Amino acid sequence: MSLWNHIALTGDPLLDSRFGRLFAPREPLLSRLGRRLAPALLALSVLAMVPTAAEPAMKPTPAYLKAKKPIGAPAGFGNLCGKYDWLCSSTGRKARASRSDLDLATRINAEVNRKTHQISDIQQYGRSEYWALPTSRGGDCEDIALLKKMKLVAVGIRPETLLIATALDRKRNPHAVLVMRTEFGDVVLDNLSSRIKHWSETGYSFLKMQNPARPANWDAIFTGGIFGTKA
Repeated sequence: MSLWNHIALTGDPLLDSRFGRLFAPREPLLSRLGRRLAPALLALSVLAMVPTAAEPAMKPTPAYLKAKKPIGAPAGFGNLCGKYDWLCSSTGRKARASRSDLDLATRINAEVNRKTHQISDIQQYGRSEYWALPTSRGGDCEDIALLKKMKLVAVGIRPETLLIATALDRKRNPHAVLVMRTEFGDVVLDNLSSRIKHWSETGYSFLKMQNPARPANWDAIFTGGIFGTKA
């Protein structure tokens, strides 16, 4: 080991038969440098977080998922509006769920997730896509989203605030959730989590969603995940 390396790493006195005692015990060199530079590094890190005139602050994440354009319904949706009248009912008015509505949704979301066994359409129906309420055997993501909407409409939540949406999950697998349009933004009821999250917290890539005014129709969303969070 070189003389300088020994000093920097140990800080111990160095004794040499030829030179005698050259250095007294001192605080390790790297430690002293770090201590002296720490205030400057902290100041630089704070300055880095302050936007400059040439670098404006980032825009906040939109509270609501925004429709890009009309689009066809997902495969498997078929004539569900005729089968389940609550699925596509709407007053035609712009509505937002309240805090008490969100409390109800939190309870129902957790209850349905706990009680409904997850089973794929292939296992249950022998086909890749078939949308229906869960059976006694259970259901997959879209079936569970349908059940949550049915239960929430039954307890008085306005149907136009409850929108089925399709997405890619964090692993980019096809997925379906129930979006609740609240006074605080769009939140997601998900069979993969009993915690209701704002849409931007999910990390999902949202593809399509029911139109709030005309729920039999669907809109392209293309927001979040691989699309970014600019709605």
